[in-house]
Amino acid sequence: MNVAPSALIGHRQRESLGSIWSRRFMTVPLFLALSLLGLAILPLALLLASLVDLALADRSSLPRSRAVLFFALYLACELSGIVAAAAVWFALLGGRAVGHERYLAANAALQRVWASALLFGALRIYSMRLVVEGSESGQRGPVLFFVRHSSTADTVLVAAVIAGPHRLQLRYVLKRELLWDPCLDIVGLRLPNAFIDRASARSEEELEAIAQLGRGLDESSGVLIYPEGTRYSEPKRVAAIERLRTRGQGELADIAAGYRSVLPPRTGGPLALLSAATDADVIFVEHVGLEGAASFSQFWRGALVGQTLRVRLRRILSADIPALSRERWLFEQWRETDNWITTSSTQPAVLP
Repeated sequence: MNVAPSALIGHRQRESLGSIWSRRFMTVPLFLALSLLGLAILPLALLLASLVDLALADRSSLPRSRAVLFFALYLACELSGIVAAAAVWFALLGGRAVGHERYLAANAALQRVWASALLFGALRIYSMRLVVEGSESGQRGPVLFFVRHSSTADTVLVAAVIAGPHRLQLRYVLKRELLWDPCLDIVGLRLPNAFIDRASARSEEELEAIAQLGRGLDESSGVLIYPEGTRYSEPKRVAAIERLRTRGQGELADIAAGYRSVLPPRTGGPLALLSAATDADVIFVEHVGLEGAASFSQFWRGALVGQTLRVRLRRILSADIPALSRERWLFEQWRETDNWITTSSTQPAVLP
């Protein structure tokens, strides 16, 4: 049974309009003010950052200068995104002028343009190269994207590198905290996405919101989820394996014990999508090169400078996904992801 996108929106928008607009009355003016102020003081901030780079003998990479430029890019994208989102709403009367499907398509296009501007702008600022393997496998849906999560930067990766060129309409499973970004809030709540409260006691309701995204997919759409749920660290990996053993999932824990660069996948969301989207293929999106944005200190010190962003798309046909033992299948597939990431991470950065 196909599910209209409008039905999806009604399901995942579980907070009240009062709550939504209370948040926006804080975030939108704040980001608009920060954007205007940040762009106004950009020349001075750039001068000071350059002096610090020179004083610390970072003349070749200029990490702090690049960080200032990136913050300016981000604020410019936020400012442009807020204005563009308002323009789309007024021009199309919230969908009443052109119909709901075309309104969704317009907002999905805005999402792709915003993500592309942010990612490709960052690649230029940090003198990074982009290498994509298997791009052709992302040309059509229905598909579920299972994406490695290394930093906040990979939030825009699939939209820019895959959905943009192939005009796919993505449905996202994202953490609820991202609603404090006005662009993700405004456009994200117009589209069929699920913003999940990871601390919620109503896990069944959260899983149903995720499953709903998998229903009604077609050749022009897909769902994106981060199976790890959070960024990798060695203590997190050890703790996750211990939780698996505590729950009596020793077989899965044994597989995860061999991981070197990823966390064990949290199976609830991916399995809910697999059950809901029975005809969808799965694409594992594996990437290295964005780890330098995992923390502010790494980012500020220039860990991204000269890196190569390598992305591999690995598509598994729906007919090849087992109906049983899917948890084990997911862990084994994630082991292949881990092997590729570990091998690819050993390749050195190339400074400009």
